[in-house]
Amino acid sequence: MPDPKNMGYFDRFSKPPYEGKTQLQKFWHFLWKEDSVESWILNLLLAFVVIKYMLYPVLGLILGTSYPIVAVVSGSMHHPASFDEYWQNTGTYYENIGITKEEFREFPLHNGFNKGDLIILRGTDAAKLDVGDVLVYQAGRPDPIIHRVIEKKDGIFVTKGDNYLTNPHPIQDSTMDEYNIRPEQIRGKAFIRVPVLGYVKIIAVKAVCLFGEYRFCIVE
Repeated sequence: MPDPKNMGYFDRFSKPPYEGKTQLQKFWHFLWKEDSVESWILNLLLAFVVIKYMLYPVLGLILGTSYPIVAVVSGSMHHPASFDEYWQNTGTYYENIGITKEEFREFPLHNGFNKGDLIILRGTDAAKLDVGDVLVYQAGRPDPIIHRVIEKKDGIFVTKGDNYLTNPHPIQDSTMDEYNIRPEQIRGKAFIRVPVLGYVKIIAVKAVCLFGEYRFCIVE
């Protein structure tokens, strides 16, 4: 009987439990029934391919946007307190620009969302967007920005993160100008929040970025 230590790696596919199976059956068994590092790696690679090149484009087609799903990579939309306490801390800012507490309470995703959440988007006509909508748009940063519209003037949008601790005012720096968000920058409008699932992307990206600086690395 051959010594398993001396067998070539692929020789094992001619032994039990693979013996007598077709190539397709062997592949299926390796993928779903074998508990090995190689099988896990192949599963992860296949999941990546299916999501990126099949599920993501199909969702984009259905929802009318090239960004059907985004992971929240910062706490800029986090609400540090209950809605009433949140308004006590930041309500004056919004009231000064004409947004009342009652109006804000009726906004989509009015309680904000957290880092690590997954947000599902749909395409939208910029002319139909309103104050209070949560937009995803491209600025000068690697990741798209997901913030709330607080003003709309002549087709130009002003946006801001809900978190009054980290985003007390719209950002205006070398990478983005939240006082001047144009329709061509907009990628979609948020309408569904899925908690926590966005951490899958965050952890994967951070793991890759341990080995170097890449354009897709997350800027905190």
